[in-house]
Amino acid sequence: MRICIVTPNLVLHDGQGRVNYEIVQEAIRRGYSVTVLAQQLESDLLHHPQVTWIRFSTISFPVQILSDLLFAFQSQQWLRINTHQFEVLQIDGAVTDFVCDVNVVHFVHSAWLKSPVHLSRTQKNLYGLYQWLYTSMNAYRERVAFSKAGSIIVVSDRVKQELLSLGVSENKISVIYNGVDVNEFKLGQGDRIALKLPEGVPLALFIGDLKTNRKNLDTVLKALQHLPETHLVVVGNPQGSPYPEMARNFKIHDRVHFIGRRQDIPKVMQSCDFFVFPSRYEPFGMVITESMATGLPVIISKCSGASELATSSSSLVVDPEDTKALVDAMRILSIDINLRKRMGQAARQIAEQHTWRSKAASYINLLEERQTA
Repeated sequence: MRICIVTPNLVLHDGQGRVNYEIVQEAIRRGYSVTVLAQQLESDLLHHPQVTWIRFSTISFPVQILSDLLFAFQSQQWLRINTHQFEVLQIDGAVTDFVCDVNVVHFVHSAWLKSPVHLSRTQKNLYGLYQWLYTSMNAYRERVAFSKAGSIIVVSDRVKQELLSLGVSENKISVIYNGVDVNEFKLGQGDRIALKLPEGVPLALFIGDLKTNRKNLDTVLKALQHLPETHLVVVGNPQGSPYPEMARNFKIHDRVHFIGRRQDIPKVMQSCDFFVFPSRYEPFGMVITESMATGLPVIISKCSGASELATSSSSLVVDPEDTKALVDAMRILSIDINLRKRMGQAARQIAEQHTWRSKAASYINLLEERQTA
């Protein structure tokens, strides 16, 4: 089978890119050839004999909208000439304006636009206007893309329900949860000293984009005011973020450790006691299952797709706007070491049921079905 995949970045340290990387690896194992239309490709695939990379321009525009439209135009023009070479065409969301066999949906912009905390509602300025324009444009382009897809794969039942509300036929939709690398993210003892993190204190972990309010670090910082013994590690780029100043204003800056973007995330996770991630909108949230794989109990939002995998023995699920409930959950896990251990063991067991190998096999099985349809 000859497969074509269209995605802006097929790299490991990118949620959407990681899914496609695993799909390519499974296709290789089955002896298929894969052509990838992308701006970036993971290095170990660059010279693989079964992989062809069609590289498009990586022009850096001042706004993301222009970069997205350029990629869509370039890929559409290429596909018009070359699509006959392939048995199956897979795209992600609205990355290209072309009829496809399979569309993999990682995010639904129309759903995020409806959120009461969308930046267009919380920031009445030029940036908020831009966010409204960006999300609205993508919402429109996604609806067109969904109508052109033969089959649609979504990363959670939450996303499935969002597509159904847009009028997408249920018969077109399959749910395949994101996987986790249980060999990279595994049980182990971290080294707080090496990471310059405090010893002898309960240590919570937050990982996410620090420039917007979607991941909801603000509510975590509010909760931390009521937990004087608990410290928080924050992974993410703090440049241009409002949260370091917020921590100072709350007078908790000595207990909030902004350590920037990291490549050693498993080591950071192994050094912490629990993971807290009350995202306001999260189609899945790979970082949740990665934390679970390292044996961390997780405090997550009911708005996260990954919460569909959670059990009461592994996770605490809270309303993202309920600061008191978050305080209570963080306090329990800060105090009860035995509970953390039991929940961490249960979390690891759940993660082991969702390996990337199994998820990639499900993807390729569906592509094979589309080939014969």
